[in-house]
Amino acid sequence: MSTKLDFFNGALLICGERFLASLTEAQETRRLLDHVWDVEDGVRNCLERGQWYFAMRTIQIDYDSGVTPDYGYSRAFVKPDDWVITSALCTDEFFRNPQTRYVDEAGYWYSDVDTLYVRYVSDDVGYGRDYSKWPGQFRDLVEAHLAKKIIHKIKNSEEERERVLKIYKDALREAKNNSLMAEPTKFMPTGSWVRARSRYPSRRDGGNTTGNLTG
Repeated sequence: MSTKLDFFNGALLICGERFLASLTEAQETRRLLDHVWDVEDGVRNCLERGQWYFAMRTIQIDYDSGVTPDYGYSRAFVKPDDWVITSALCTDEFFRNPQTRYVDEAGYWYSDVDTLYVRYVSDDVGYGRDYSKWPGQFRDLVEAHLAKKIIHKIKNSEEERERVLKIYKDALREAKNNSLMAEPTKFMPTGSWVRARSRYPSRRDGGNTTGNLTG
């Protein structure tokens, strides 16, 4: 499994700088990388860039009875501490019925139902921050992000900065493409009219009879 030192050295390789022997080495490049990793939370920054399948978490969440909205929707749902970005927010556990009536605001989701089912990118150590789950393309993205953030401090050449920026953009595109291809094929849920005419209107597999695909 890759380590923090591996990511730092991957970033330095992109920048054309010498490797670090340890995370305590007294080098300016190490201090810069520490700042991007810890103070700016470089990993979370990368997790915010896409719908990463390896960081995806699904939860059932009930409304917080201790919070009474002043107006609008009557129910408030506290976002999990490890939430990064939302992938899906539905009213059923099979994620067939998207909840479109909600507001995302100040650490809460506000809606008019009692329970939500949420799929989201998580930065928990068991999800998005578990390095062992990162595919190669995402590791490349993290290294390129680190390099992009420090290159202006260690290189005076605009050409070098542009080169590193291109590496970052390419890494982001490849990581997103890889994550998209890794997702399972999804079927469009059958509409209510078709379900009503079906011999099996209560089937729990989504009732797909049309063959329409998404994703």
